[in-house]
Amino acid sequence: MNVTRILPDLQCALVCEDVRQEVTGNFILLGVTAFLRVPQVPITAFRLCVFSRWCAGVGNFTETVRLIAPDQTTCMREAKVKFALQDPAHNATNLSVFAQLELAAGGIYFVEVLVDDVMKLRFPLPVIVAPPQPQPGQTAPAAPQAA
Repeated sequence: MNVTRILPDLQCALVCEDVRQEVTGNFILLGVTAFLRVPQVPITAFRLCVFSRWCAGVGNFTETVRLIAPDQTTCMREAKVKFALQDPAHNATNLSVFAQLELAAGGIYFVEVLVDDVMKLRFPLPVIVAPPQPQPGQTAPAAPQAA
């Protein structure tokens, strides 16, 4: 039996701050995160990466990674990558980079990972607004007073 196309499995999808590659070809993920804690909104994230690996497929494919706003309908960013798997024992590693990402509000954002328009994974990415706390020995700023 000669298989010409098998839709691949998504082995992993991780949100991180950056990715490096060693001389050996292995990847180092920096700042793997399950949420983003920010001091205020709006804020611009310098870089947000989605590292994904596909396996157990055969053929040519297009991966789509989307960042969805808290309203669950607005697509803030989308990245597409074409990749191929020649044998089910092979794997493909992709990196989607979202630079200068404007986060207008706190809340639950979503990351979607698709292959050839088939949703494989959708997971929450909370953006938590946490103003910086005063350091020990510092006084907290005075609350504004009503006139």
